[in-house]
Amino acid sequence: MAPPGEAPFTFTRAQKAFTLLGSMLGMLLAALDQTIVATAGPAIQADLRMPASLYPWLTTSYMVASTAMVPLWGKLSDLFGRRTILVAGILVFLGGSFLCGVAWGTVPLILFRAVQGLGSAALFTSAFAVVADLFPPAERGKYQGLFGGVFGLSSVVGPLAGGFITDHLGWHWVFYINLPVGAVALAVILLRMPALRLQGVGRPRFDLAGAGGLVLAVVPLLLALSLGRGHVAPGEPGFAWGSWQALSLFALSAVGAVLFVLVEGHADEPVLDLKLFQDRTFALGNAAVFFIGAGFLSAVTFLPLFMVNGVGLSATRSGLTLTPLTLGVVAGNVLSGQLASRLGHYRRLMLGSLVVLCGGFTLMAFTLTPDATQATVTAKMVLMGLGLGPSFPLYTLAIQNAVPPRQIGVATSMATFFRQLGATMGVAVAGLAFATTLSSELRERTEQVAREPPAELREHLSAGAPGAERAGAEGFVPSHAMKEAYTEATSSVYQLAILVALLALLLTALLPERPLRQGPGPASPPME
Repeated sequence: MAPPGEAPFTFTRAQKAFTLLGSMLGMLLAALDQTIVATAGPAIQADLRMPASLYPWLTTSYMVASTAMVPLWGKLSDLFGRRTILVAGILVFLGGSFLCGVAWGTVPLILFRAVQGLGSAALFTSAFAVVADLFPPAERGKYQGLFGGVFGLSSVVGPLAGGFITDHLGWHWVFYINLPVGAVALAVILLRMPALRLQGVGRPRFDLAGAGGLVLAVVPLLLALSLGRGHVAPGEPGFAWGSWQALSLFALSAVGAVLFVLVEGHADEPVLDLKLFQDRTFALGNAAVFFIGAGFLSAVTFLPLFMVNGVGLSATRSGLTLTPLTLGVVAGNVLSGQLASRLGHYRRLMLGSLVVLCGGFTLMAFTLTPDATQATVTAKMVLMGLGLGPSFPLYTLAIQNAVPPRQIGVATSMATFFRQLGATMGVAVAGLAFATTLSSELRERTEQVAREPPAELREHLSAGAPGAERAGAEGFVPSHAMKEAYTEATSSVYQLAILVALLALLLTALLPERPLRQGPGPASPPME
């Protein structure tokens, strides 16, 4: 067996090229789908007369299914080979896409989106695991950076493509467009991609009990985090954090987690070998990825609200403010991967990127004002993107470098899993901070207006009945006060993001520095 981190076998240049192409096309399918469907959402809602309470489930069902399946697909790819799982994932994803396109109602569409999510998990996991199969650690960074770049660019292309397709072809084609792209990916994979399955590892045995415990632990947790609210207005989707629904889901998740740990401790071929967490790189790397995921999504989710309500931009221009962040992520992905391959180490690059990220979060937390412009926010977005970009390839590289070849799929999937789990939890916590701060700021400013009504409000109400001035003032918040409230609420989110980034920085500083080997290990098992 090859030492931890080593590439398990050697392939020809043509095999590598076609394998990378097929994997990139598969990942592009899943990455584009997320942003394209988000753009088509309003048209879907109008056409299907979707209730507002069910609208978030277009995304929630997809993300919950995808996150829960990531570790399972990773283990299956170790057992049955990357090509088999990549093909299976594409087929499931395309099946879900076709069903979404022909969906006749809201509930069927939500269910079919979950089917898409089941398939997308295999595409993300397999893509980064394939790089570890094809290249030794010293060369992986630059290729993983390219995969991360593809993912980042999809965030820019997806909304534009989604808008064009929806306007000219209809929302059904947002899903149908996946079919020809998927067919090309399948042709490349089936005709030119090797199996990428280790030989001599025994008969594959999948741990069904462990998989069941993992699903029971993850799905209720994600549902609770996605639907939990600090305050639920009438008709608003979700439930309060202290409600019986939230408490029941958290309790069910805790039971599933306990069962999962008990089962995995005695399984012959566990879904996740818990002994991997005894390795400092694996444990600390995944913990850092969790916090980075939390900081990333919470940092971008609430910014459009500030740009619309604080700066006064249109929804379209507000969305474009995130484009520089994406471009910064792409640049950080590619450059950090190239540097890691050239330098032969990764920890100092991680630390440097996190320092830049902390700087970006700090600027956003303490320099946002109601007078901010799109240009000033854009510059800070670029800085944040450059700090976030290296986290995608470098942490995956470090985690893969710490495990033997037969567990590359599991290791890669766990990095993806913890990033998505962190993102879900980060948005939940940041959303609570945002809503609490906004409510407090608006209440304080409303009371101030009630005590000292502005001159224009007094003139407007002076002809009213006695007491009208007081009643009108209590329901009035000047536009500048509204902007200030949204500014304070957004700043509170970035203050939390600073803390999260500092925790990731601390964990990364504790990572042991392992050299990236230049070639495969001498005892590597053969691979098909």
